[in-house]
Amino acid sequence: MTNKTEGRFPDPHEFEVPVELKGWEDMYPSHQLFSGDREEWEKNQFWFQDKIHAPEAIPPLDHIFQEAWQISLSQYTTRVFCIPPAQGIAQRMVGCYLYIAAIAPPPDEIIGEKAQRFEKRVFPVFKDYDNLWDKWLVKFKALGKEMDELTVPTEMPDFIPEEDVLPVPKGCYVSYDIMEGFDRLVNMMFKGWQYHFEMLNLSYLAYLMFTDVARNLFPGISESSIGKMVAGAYVAMFRPEEELCQLSRLAHSQRGVAEILKSDSSADEKLEKLEGLTDGRNWLEHFNNIKSPWFYVSCGSGWYHHEGSWITNLEIPLSYIKGYLEQLDNGETIERSLDKIEKERDEIVAEYRGLIKTDEDRKTFDDTYDTIRSIYRYAEDHLFWVEHWFHTIWYSKVREFGQLLVNSGMLNEVDDIFMFNRYEIPEILTELSTGWALGIDIPMRSDHYKAKVIKRKQILEAARDWNPDPALGVPPEEVAEPFTIMLWGITTDRVQEWLKGVDVDAGDVSEIKGFASSAGSAEGPARVLKLLKDIVDVQPGEILVCASTNPSWAPIFTKIKAAVTDIGGLTSHAAIVCREYGIPSVTGTGVATTTIKTGDTVRVDGDTGEVTIVERAA
Repeated sequence: MTNKTEGRFPDPHEFEVPVELKGWEDMYPSHQLFSGDREEWEKNQFWFQDKIHAPEAIPPLDHIFQEAWQISLSQYTTRVFCIPPAQGIAQRMVGCYLYIAAIAPPPDEIIGEKAQRFEKRVFPVFKDYDNLWDKWLVKFKALGKEMDELTVPTEMPDFIPEEDVLPVPKGCYVSYDIMEGFDRLVNMMFKGWQYHFEMLNLSYLAYLMFTDVARNLFPGISESSIGKMVAGAYVAMFRPEEELCQLSRLAHSQRGVAEILKSDSSADEKLEKLEGLTDGRNWLEHFNNIKSPWFYVSCGSGWYHHEGSWITNLEIPLSYIKGYLEQLDNGETIERSLDKIEKERDEIVAEYRGLIKTDEDRKTFDDTYDTIRSIYRYAEDHLFWVEHWFHTIWYSKVREFGQLLVNSGMLNEVDDIFMFNRYEIPEILTELSTGWALGIDIPMRSDHYKAKVIKRKQILEAARDWNPDPALGVPPEEVAEPFTIMLWGITTDRVQEWLKGVDVDAGDVSEIKGFASSAGSAEGPARVLKLLKDIVDVQPGEILVCASTNPSWAPIFTKIKAAVTDIGGLTSHAAIVCREYGIPSVTGTGVATTTIKTGDTVRVDGDTGEVTIVERAA
């Protein structure tokens, strides 16, 4: 990017991208780009790279999730629950990467208007959470079922069938069905994300309220101690991993089954061999019974089509089972120790509660604690259903449209459809419908679309090799927006740490700092992950270093010693999953993946938020 001046990052209207990315702007909606007509406003915001929702370069159609969450998150904060000082999160794309900015608080009179509505709307939800969650899940599953049942034609017929013409013409046909069908699919995705944030911001708010109470009552209390107080929850996001553990224990009790699953054969070969054994068929019955919905979990984050899900890539869950069986052979425990986490939680809560001197303070503590314990699990419960189960259905339906375009000669490969954004695909489908309606031998612009796919794949490949700046613009004097701090881990101190490192060679850095998100300390060799597909390379005893962890990686959390992330606050998924597995974690360092190299020996202190590079790899 452009040269920096002291105390600031590159100007959002003067940044530069590698020449290999020429034309990247055409891949995304124009309203998501920095523009001259908004220059003054944009220059006054602080933009940072969102490595939680977009750790990699974003293919055009995968960008739909970003648009959806921007609207949903922001409206619940500003217009629905009316959180007084908070506003929304703005987005801009730069060279295929997503940058976001927390909007400054509104004027005092608006804060006052919101405050009048806030308590009336928020606290009833806190009190009735369990009942509301049950209703939410019924509603969301119905939306997923509706999406799954959407019919997508596989081809454009030579002629409409007789029964659709006589005795009364049907009225509308496949030319309409494909255009209307894609519009419905897009609308359902946006609706799903509207549901996604129905209570999510409130779970973060409840954590923030409890944190404020704890800090006021116990000056000097550490972030990791607060984290311990809320850890330990039975949530849907960890259910896929729990099901794999049960399958592994079942297989371990049956020697023939275990030997097949521990072999180096492919997933298809393993399943075929198991069909030949009585015990194998029994195991497969259990295996097949849990696939829906628990294998509708992404192999990565859920945000990228190329990651795949367990249901579409059985190599991943079977490789996890192989690892669990090897651990069981060594007498190791494969499940997360929830009893231990709950015991530690109850002990530290009792310890601090015993320090409270007045009944009024004790009631304040109990009320906020009961609230966070009730609604805390929503953050990970809803995550499975939206970003994994629902997204898996979406990808499947999009690929049906991709198959239609391949069968019609418009594209070469099914996944080429992801190289077009949600505004462009209706144009392709309209052209397909028009050409079909006109008759035979109608020239179509298939070469135009195929060439665009090739160019965009090249741009995305170049973008993956680029390391963009962590932020743009002038840092604010103080980062005060609560969700920016709690979810993304962006604080005034963190931003200043980023500034210190912009002109420093990574090899000269021996210590980095972040949030003390999960207590404990550990030392070991680092494994730096910059692409989600490399998760399979993680070895037992390593320190995981990545942009942000994801709960779908749960099977590796019994292998690693600790985790360090570039981004993420106390309520980020990285922080939550590490607390749930009882491993030390430092989140929100900003520079971990560019400072630490695979093989470096690092020490992680989850109580102080410090990460020390003990020895550089040779």
